[in-house]
Amino acid sequence: MIDLGYSLSPRFPDPPQTDYRSADIRALRRDLFCGDVHLEADGQDLSTAWGWVPVLDFAWALCDIAEQLDRDPAGSRASTVQTAELDFTDSADLLHFARRFGWVEIRADWIDGPPAAVRHAELRREARDFLQDVLADLVDMHPDLAGNPAVWTLQSRFPRI
Repeated sequence: MIDLGYSLSPRFPDPPQTDYRSADIRALRRDLFCGDVHLEADGQDLSTAWGWVPVLDFAWALCDIAEQLDRDPAGSRASTVQTAELDFTDSADLLHFARRFGWVEIRADWIDGPPAAVRHAELRREARDFLQDVLADLVDMHPDLAGNPAVWTLQSRFPRI
């Protein structure tokens, strides 16, 4: 089981003059919507507590990783380990992902202990749902974001499953 959530940080608010309709991908991924992500997988809490994680970037990168881990044509029958890492903008800490067969092990550098294990199909579904939920929340807070072409592309690239 995997549970994803987030909170935006009041310590790192978006600049008040931000034009969300024309914000470029770099701004959307690195500079805006900072906070923390809640990630619980296989009963292990792999959440961040730093306050500065770009939440939209995390959701976007997690969707990319779910797809990257599915490149083997054998799919869930693939015995070769497929790996990926999610790096955080201003930290050396990484989330490590390793897929073998239909299972993905997730390990966080900042947490001691064994890796969490989730089914790949569940990771893909939950990552896409999380991204779509984050985008819906951000558009509620900043209606001009709905007019951003990068957001349109992102929404269509990773629809809910």
